[in-house]
Order: sequence, then structure tokens, then C-alpha cells
Amino acid sequence: MAASPLKVCIVGSGNWGSAVAKIIGNNVKKLEKFASVVKMWVFEETVNGRKLTDIINNDHENVKYLPGHKLPENVFIHRICDEISGKVPEGALGISLIKGIDEGPEGLKLISDIIREKMGIDVSVLMGANTANEVAAGKFCETISSKVTENGLLFKELLQTPNFRITVVDDADTVELCGALKNTVAVGAGFCDGLRCGDNTKAAVIRLGLMEMIAFTRIFCKGQVSTATFLESCGIADLITSCYGGRNRKVAEAFAGAGRTIEELEREMLNGQKLQGPQTSTEVYRILKQKGLLDKFPLFTAVYQICYEGRPVQEMLSCLQSQPEHI
Repeated sequence: MAASPLKVCIVGSGNWGSAVAKIIGNNVKKLEKFASVVKMWVFEETVNGRKLTDIINNDHENVKYLPGHKLPENVFIHRICDEISGKVPEGALGISLIKGIDEGPEGLKLISDIIREKMGIDVSVLMGANTANEVAAGKFCETISSKVTENGLLFKELLQTPNFRITVVDDADTVELCGALKNTVAVGAGFCDGLRCGDNTKAAVIRLGLMEMIAFTRIFCKGQVSTATFLESCGIADLITSCYGGRNRKVAEAFAGAGRTIEELEREMLNGQKLQGPQTSTEVYRILKQKGLLDKFPLFTAVYQICYEGRPVQEMLSCLQSQPEHI
């Protein structure tokens, strides 16, 4: 007897969630393994007097977070539950598309670990150089999925297209940390752009940022890190993409000459979207301070202090002069 088709649900409908919904909605039409209807949960909002859920269900477009891109007609939205733990079937599989980290009672906490613990399910991760608008437009992107190899291969089947290429690796914690840490480096790159420092200086910031990403990951993963993972899309490719495009670089550039806070610029510039880089820098700073390692991570430290402690943005460049020879 044939197994029942696997049902797919997308929790969240920002620009990235909507871009992925477009991919999945089109793919499941061609794959008998998956149910033909994709459900999406969203935080309800009113846009031009209409519920966002009604707009997406009827007009098949997320006009707030991904305007100009039609979603497949088999993608629907349900109001998000306050609590979904305990309501997910045993044996369900999850994949996190969130590029961020949290601080737990014992230090750094990966988003996938939080989901895994709360939901009681296995969670893979999806990271890479994949700006949402370009993914939705069908432009070529690379990405990476990982955790349990068998589950990663299943998600690869669900998500891959000729222009959205997926590689499955098992260095899962490194993959997820890359997705979070590169946003903090992108803030530093944005400061460079705002200060009109030029390409040479910006390249130096990106190089230092990659070094600090590798060093921080080795501390968190207790040295069990494959350097090759940083050469995948989740590493250097995503870092470059974020430092030359994306919301973190954009807002940081404005911050350098705006005289307004990160939170004010976020509200003014992002149409309801959130920044990950400054928030990630907060968690990273607390952990490094607790371990007495702030001097070993001058870029991460500078980004946090500029964003939240009033350190002049011009001092960001001092991190290039004070970088340790070996971090």
C-alpha cells in the first residue's frame, strides 16, 4: 500500500518565507511524494484595509513582504497559533530558515535547537547565498541544507530547482552559525559603505569577519569544525552576498550618517521586516564577554558597541588595526 503524501506547512510569511513558498508550491505539483496543497501560517496584518491572509489566499501575492511575485494557487495561509508544540504529529520533520542565534542559560543557543526542544521533532537547516527577491525571481542561487542526511535529502527533493541548487552536508552547527554570524559582518560592511571607506577597506572588513566567524564557530563547536564548510554557499558566498546587498548592510550604511538608532531605521526602511545582524551581535557580545574573549573578536565587538553603546561609527575601522595575528 502506497504511503500517504507528505503534507507541507510553512510557518511564517515574510519575504523569505514567501519566496520559499513559491518554490515549494511549484515543486509539490510535480512530486507525488508530497501533498498538492501547501499551508502557510502567518501573523495576521491589515494591508490597505484587507487582511493579509485574504490577500494571499485570493490574490496569491504577498503584497507587503514580497510584492510583484505571484504565489502558486496551492499555497494557503492559516492564522498562526500562539502555541503549536504538542499539536505537531510525532515523526514530523522541520527545517529552519531562520538566520539567527539566541542566548540560553549556558551560552549560545541555535534556533534549530530551540525548535527541536520545543517541538520534539528533528530539525534541519537551510542557509546560503539566497536573497529572497532573487530567489522569487528565479535567478540562480546556491544554498545548503543539513542535519540528518536522510532528512536533508528529503528537503532537497522538496526545495531544489534548476536555479536553486542544494548541497546536503552534515556539519550542521557550522552551517547554522554561518547564517547568523554573516549578518553581523554585513553590518560592519554597511558601516564601511556609510563612511565611504572604499573597496579595499570593505574587503579587509569582510576578510576579518570571515576569520572571526571561523574562530567563533570553533569555540562553540569545541573545535569540531570543517573548514570546507566555510567554502560552501552558507559560508563565503552568503557572506559576500550579505555584505554587498541585503537589509543588514543597507540599514548599517544609513546608520553611519543618519543620527538615528538602529530600531528607528529598521521601522523606517524595512516595511515590517526585522534586522538579524545587530541582534546577533548582542548575543555574541554577551558570550564573548562572559568568556573574556572580546579582544580576540574586534569586529564583532565593534559592531555591537556601535549599535547599542554609542561608540562612534568611525571607530569601526580601529578593529582592522587591532585584529590579533591569530584568532
